[in-house]
Amino acid sequence: MQKVSINLFIIIKPFIDMNQNPSKMIVLEEKIIGLLNKLKENHLSINKYKDSNESLTDQNKILKKKLLNLEEENKSLKIANNLLGSKDDKSFTKIKINNLIKEVDQCIRHLSEIE
Repeated sequence: MQKVSINLFIIIKPFIDMNQNPSKMIVLEEKIIGLLNKLKENHLSINKYKDSNESLTDQNKILKKKLLNLEEENKSLKIANNLLGSKDDKSFTKIKINNLIKEVDQCIRHLSEIE
């Protein structure tokens, strides 16, 4: 964080009439100091929230990877269940197997054409 140093007299000089009560100047100076303190607190809060945001972003990435892995595992388990005779999604497994057979047949045809 940058260090803020301000000469208050330079800031408030144009607003002060020499005939005014010095207590008004003191009140104005106190208000400026209060605002500077709030500014410093806001900068600290912003940095804290940035760190928190980065941490949450990292956690989110990790959870997304875990979710993808679990979805892939779930898909594999469904296929394994179907192969073991589960009644759920049997047609899906049959379609998958038929597609794999078609791909193997195409590969064999291509290999026989090459020879």
